[in-house]
Amino acid sequence: MGYTLLISEKPAAAKKIAEALADGKPVARKEGQVAYYEVTCEGKDLVVGCAVGHLFGLEEKKKGDRYVYPIFDIEWKPSYEVSKHAAFTKKYFEVLKKLAKKAENFMVCTDYDIEGETIGLNIIRFICNRNDAKRMKFSTLIKKDLIQAYKDQSPTLDWGQAEAGETRHFLDFYYGINISRALTTSIKKAGTFKILSSGRVQSPALKIIVDREKEIKDFVPKSFWELVLFTQKDTEEIEALHKEDKFWEEKIAAAIFSKIEKEKECTVDNLEETEFKQAPPTPFDLTSLQVEAYRCFRIKPKRTLELAQDLYTGTFISYPRTSSQQLPEAIGYAAIIKQLSKLYPKQTSFLLSQKNLQPNNGKKTDPAHPAIYPTGVLPNELDKDQERIYDLITKRFFATFGKPAIRNTLKITFDVKGEKFITKGSRTKEKNWHELYEPYVTLEEIELPKLKLKEKLPVKKITKTEKQTQPPKRYTQSSIIRELEKKGLGTKATRASIVETLYDRSYVKGESIEATELGINIIEILEKYVEKIVDENLTRHFEEDMEQIRERKVKKEKVLEEARDVLKNILGEFKLKEKQIGESLKEKLKNTKIALTTIGECPKCKEGSLVLRRGKYGMFAACNKYPDCKTTFGMPPGTSITKNLCEHCKYPIIKVLKKGKRPQETCINVDCPSKKVELKGEGETCNKCGKGKMIIKKGIYGSFVACDQYPKCKNIKTQQQN
Repeated sequence: MGYTLLISEKPAAAKKIAEALADGKPVARKEGQVAYYEVTCEGKDLVVGCAVGHLFGLEEKKKGDRYVYPIFDIEWKPSYEVSKHAAFTKKYFEVLKKLAKKAENFMVCTDYDIEGETIGLNIIRFICNRNDAKRMKFSTLIKKDLIQAYKDQSPTLDWGQAEAGETRHFLDFYYGINISRALTTSIKKAGTFKILSSGRVQSPALKIIVDREKEIKDFVPKSFWELVLFTQKDTEEIEALHKEDKFWEEKIAAAIFSKIEKEKECTVDNLEETEFKQAPPTPFDLTSLQVEAYRCFRIKPKRTLELAQDLYTGTFISYPRTSSQQLPEAIGYAAIIKQLSKLYPKQTSFLLSQKNLQPNNGKKTDPAHPAIYPTGVLPNELDKDQERIYDLITKRFFATFGKPAIRNTLKITFDVKGEKFITKGSRTKEKNWHELYEPYVTLEEIELPKLKLKEKLPVKKITKTEKQTQPPKRYTQSSIIRELEKKGLGTKATRASIVETLYDRSYVKGESIEATELGINIIEILEKYVEKIVDENLTRHFEEDMEQIRERKVKKEKVLEEARDVLKNILGEFKLKEKQIGESLKEKLKNTKIALTTIGECPKCKEGSLVLRRGKYGMFAACNKYPDCKTTFGMPPGTSITKNLCEHCKYPIIKVLKKGKRPQETCINVDCPSKKVELKGEGETCNKCGKGKMIIKKGIYGSFVACDQYPKCKNIKTQQQN
């Protein structure tokens, strides 16, 4: 008799599944570097194999002219045939193929979401040569949950999820290949070449950022005036703002100011104290985890997902790709809290003393998984970022069971010759859930002094200040993800990677996300000629359709047919305007290139501009007035432009990005006064090669002592002399 082949999504998950289901110990086997496991479970033979994410990707059925569009005739092919970057997947493909030949039954054990279902479906169809398979569904990789998932196995795949997942891949490929080809073709016909890309969700996401950038650039500040009272109770100073808040006409503010500026006393006109309950937070879904991790640690959303995935495969937390804010009783609240007592004795003892453990569940749900929670399995060794995310998830889990915090707000109104000034202060009377979530609670605590009604206080001063309205803030990586979720664009698992793609394409830049000239130009041209490409309503429409497919309310063929018709219309319109689009892109790209490569004014001739170039030996900056000005500067790899000047020498400042290190800013002047340091070791014999002499050299980061046998010997010293 043959065995049942269980197919997991990742090698780490395969090992956990095998260890959980084995009656004794699983037998580990290897084919090259790929492990699989032989298991006996309740007298049945199982083999647990694994993929390594997607083993299949989409590609044209017949490759032809890469500038021809539209293309809709596509098919699934092994990933290693589609992309050289996926060559490593071939060995997993081959091992599963070999294991499938002797298998009698098949069970998909990939992550239970639309991506996992798509991975499993393709393996079953194209490697195992079957039309369906059994399905294990689980939200953690702990033993009891995996055993229960095996017992509760579904006789078929989740076809709603599978078809929704496949539809998403088809739609993304349709949009990605066709619109990117159209853009690249148009610019090629204008006599230049640059590969440009656009995507189904990428373009509307970029438009949101570009629209914000235009709001900021078009923003016209408006002046307003504030009147502020400064008074004092004993030694404690109190600051109160006029009840009008902002005066939009100076003459009104000036009239009131002139009426009261010489007053020496104010009266406590009103005391209004309110107490309110602040509910505990809801459990984490993926988006709220990413937002909170960015707020607390400045960890980027994509990195947060990677860290959470590592914690999941380590069995320390539940499945992170969830949109649920609800924790079901079935997970066993008390048991998990008790298991966590060794790491968190204070929080767990408090919670276990409560009569009822009831989380403050949110409204959002997910049909596949609960909110993110710690499983109770204690981690041994985590790196710094993993530890941070684990601590955040665990304390958030605790906080959801806490009692509401009691906050007190005091509003004081002062009277100065009939003019009212107001100040407010808030403080926490009972921390309750705050204590469970520390140190991640950041609430301003302003405690005002105790005052009596009609009490007289001295006026220290009254000020009239002119201020200006501020432009809207740029998005951060967390706030743009929240915005995409709010608008129904992308999925919980894809939004972070969409934002990363915008960075990779140089459409956006900066920690505070700024649309680049290239990004702005792309959106302006698409809006002008083919507006539907950036239409978020159209993108959201297809997102809703895919949810309908998952719920088995709509057929995938209907959605794909509609998408093809929409794209044919968009691309037909694009072709009619291809020449105009290409010319516009060519001009915009030329201006963008100048903006992206111009460092600043040439400090030598003062007439030209320093422009980044790439030469035989790497990057350098040269004056664009060459050959009249032959000024050049060597540039380190990873150089980007800041448009700032050095305060010491007035030369341009560049930013250097190094993998795994913080960005470093420095001016390009090797003789800058700020870089002059005394160095020791000059003239000594090199202590590394024993042949060369140590000599002083100048670099963009300052002077250093190096062996004169470079590049054979790369010994350097940068220490200052005492």
